[in-house]
Amino acid sequence: MLGTATLMLMTVAALFSLSGLTSNAEYGFSSVFFYAIPALIFFVPCALISATLATGWSSGGIFTWVSAAFGKRWGFLAIWLQWFQSLTLYMTILSFAAASLAFVFDPALAENDLFVFISILAIYWSATILNLRGMRLSSEASSLGVILGTLIPGVLLMVLAALWLNAGNAPETSFSLGALIPDLAEFDSIALMLGGVVLFAGIEMTAVHIRQVKDPEENYPRAIFGAAGIALVMFIFGTLAVAALVPQPQISLVAGIMEAFTKVLGAFGIRWLLPLVMLFIVGGAFAQLITWIGGPSKGLLRAAWDGCLPPVFHRMNEYGIPTTVLYLQGIIVTVLSFLFVMMPNVSDSFWILMALTAQIYLTMYVLMFASAIKLRYSQPSVKPKFRIPGGKAGLWLVAGLGLLASLAGIALGYLPPPEERGVGWEFYAGFLVLGLALIIAMPLVIFHFRRKGWEKRKIPRKNPL
Repeated sequence: MLGTATLMLMTVAALFSLSGLTSNAEYGFSSVFFYAIPALIFFVPCALISATLATGWSSGGIFTWVSAAFGKRWGFLAIWLQWFQSLTLYMTILSFAAASLAFVFDPALAENDLFVFISILAIYWSATILNLRGMRLSSEASSLGVILGTLIPGVLLMVLAALWLNAGNAPETSFSLGALIPDLAEFDSIALMLGGVVLFAGIEMTAVHIRQVKDPEENYPRAIFGAAGIALVMFIFGTLAVAALVPQPQISLVAGIMEAFTKVLGAFGIRWLLPLVMLFIVGGAFAQLITWIGGPSKGLLRAAWDGCLPPVFHRMNEYGIPTTVLYLQGIIVTVLSFLFVMMPNVSDSFWILMALTAQIYLTMYVLMFASAIKLRYSQPSVKPKFRIPGGKAGLWLVAGLGLLASLAGIALGYLPPPEERGVGWEFYAGFLVLGLALIIAMPLVIFHFRRKGWEKRKIPRKNPL
């Protein structure tokens, strides 16, 4: 069984990564604004709605919630979107982990395709094998990994940056009051603010483990609200630390964190700690992988048991882990890893895949927020242990805000970021439209041609869902 602290740490692992600190760091002090608004209009609604749905329609996570509201067809679409976007997310986590691992031995290895490829496969399949050994072992590894590899390095970076500034060093960004509020007259600022909702995605994902949680009605809300608070604090102050230490032109998805640690450790004469810190950070990325691999795969297993996928997807091992799903996504990630390191222009094209990932995940959130509203009216007899204050008006306010934020994020996602607009808007938007349409169509086609014999008639005694 999972305790509150374990589930909270698993949720932190799903939400927060040190690689995420660099996405807003180039905006300096105004990054606080770019975190605060998405947190208010998206992150808080996600936490509140997830707690409500999980304590009322617990088993199965997003598949169960959307199925209860709109039917299994749309529940299958929701879990498919959650699972499919994780495949691209893995590449972000793995590329960051591989580059961090290179710093343990020789930074030049980060440019070695063979090293990156082998590192990606070794890290990913190690996390998969650990998940195959059961929830207890994977949850312990995830909790330990997020403490050692994410929270401790993150706090270390913040403390050293504060000490460095306190010693009289000039920050690389302005921390004046005027620098806090961006120029909202510029459309790019609004796009960045609403596009930031994707940074806070993932808080609902650990709901698939709720059957393994002690006293879930009490402990699940505590765990996700605690995780939300930790992630928000780490995002804001970690980003400010990077912005203070690293000049804006050097801030990138991977190099930003490494440059920050290199500079601050060198300033205090302890640069010899850099390989050890990077090794810990690899452990944090490993913990994030463990959590994501174990989350959507269980939701897809539940959908398979309900007849949305052929019986081959019913298979699980003695630990209750969906083996077919894990092996399938392992094969897909292996192929993506090969393409990732072999393509000559990966750095120029990978961002468009991440934009597509955001479109996929935000579409799932549209279904989740809409389900919360629908269930309040269609199943009034269900009384969630956690309920949003204010009755139906409170629910409409919270779910409606999250729904509008998701739709706004989807709409603004069709505008390329300023630094990538040389590709041409027609190609960019066309890729996203066709990609999202294809990904949405796939589960709907599978569901349309499903057969009656696909349902699992006998639920195993050790039901993980």
